[in-house]
Amino acid sequence: MRTRLLIIASAIGMLGWGTVLPYQYAYAANTRGWGALTAALASTLFSVGALVAAPLGGRLSDRIDPVIVVVFAKIIAAAGVASLIFDQTATTFLLGMFVFGLGLSAAVPAASVLVLRWVGPAERRKVFAYKFTAEAVGMAIGAFVAGMFVDLSRSNGMNLAFATAGAGFVVSAVLIYLAGLGAPAQAPSDLSAGDAETHIGTLDGLRRIFAVPALRWTAVVTVALALGFYAQFEAGLPAYALTVLDVKETTIGLAAAVNCIVIVVLQVIVVRLTAKRSAGSLLMTVGVIWTLSWVILSLAQLDPAIASALFVTTFGIFAVGETMYAPVLNPLTASLAPAGMVGRTLGTFNAIQTTFSALGPLVAGALLGAGLANGFLALHVVISLVAVYAAWRLRIVMRRPATATGSVAVVTDEAGAQALPSADLDSRDPSTGDLEPTSPVLVA
Repeated sequence: MRTRLLIIASAIGMLGWGTVLPYQYAYAANTRGWGALTAALASTLFSVGALVAAPLGGRLSDRIDPVIVVVFAKIIAAAGVASLIFDQTATTFLLGMFVFGLGLSAAVPAASVLVLRWVGPAERRKVFAYKFTAEAVGMAIGAFVAGMFVDLSRSNGMNLAFATAGAGFVVSAVLIYLAGLGAPAQAPSDLSAGDAETHIGTLDGLRRIFAVPALRWTAVVTVALALGFYAQFEAGLPAYALTVLDVKETTIGLAAAVNCIVIVVLQVIVVRLTAKRSAGSLLMTVGVIWTLSWVILSLAQLDPAIASALFVTTFGIFAVGETMYAPVLNPLTASLAPAGMVGRTLGTFNAIQTTFSALGPLVAGALLGAGLANGFLALHVVISLVAVYAAWRLRIVMRRPATATGSVAVVTDEAGAQALPSADLDSRDPSTGDLEPTSPVLVA
């Protein structure tokens, strides 16, 4: 019941976000007359808020009850987005977006910790898959419904959308609170091991996180896959479609709808089919799918008659990769986290993903604005291939036998948890520079 409430809460929160996301740029730039710079800066400040809040939310989740962290973060998000109703200047709008980003992003790693605490290792991929699907559906419904009442010709034409978003986050917070009533106060044995680790400083914490070789490769995969699709979903790909492929605006909306439909239809099926596959192998597959998608987008330039069809098809192919990526990444990252630092590790990786995703529109704008469409496409093919290589290296590291106190532990991540020694900062392999493990963490 707890996980069901958590999934429903995630969907309602994203439904609220969906009422705002597709329209806030045009609202700021055109409706309020604040210009493109202010509209772009609003997105940037939202990302800055996320960059600050995600590690903080993760760190707090290691120290106090994650339910409290999620509830307060969602209330902050609700206050931030609801404040946009009363904004009369560009400055107050930017401040509201910053606060919104703070609250929304602080809740993400804390909610992931709740899944890890409330669900056993064998079921975590499935629950993360349901959660991801619910969020995609919620955002799509929110965007669709908001399109019926948002009026960008009036200065108050988005007030109802802002109010709906605020209410959505409040309802989401209440559901999380109810789900947490009577929940275990401590992390399960496969995630806890050393409360003292939660009190180390930020720099020491980062040093300890990235001392784990598998986490280093996971970070590279995270960055590459974020840049390879998510960073371009909202800006770069639509800009390419409009300026290079010369498709209609409605085609972009259709592509986004197809992306969501494919996720909803395939998510549970893909989780079942890949339940026994290692995380590294699945992430390699995602990188291959990303690469194929960018190649197809390149071919779309060759024949304007089928450009729209290929663009929409590509969004569906991207979605197939998403059904593998979303259920795997958080359980994998958490299972590799140093002892007592699950929340902080998840927050750090969420911040990394947000930071590089924020760079995507800048890269797209620079390349497409300069008429370098082929460079834009080639860059993302290369980035996707980097993701394939990094995932391959991750798989090798995770399968490598590790010696600890005279015994050999074979590392696997096939549908469950196997003991994996974690990194000790004072024990390096002189031949490779990697850290030799000494204390137990788990691989999901």
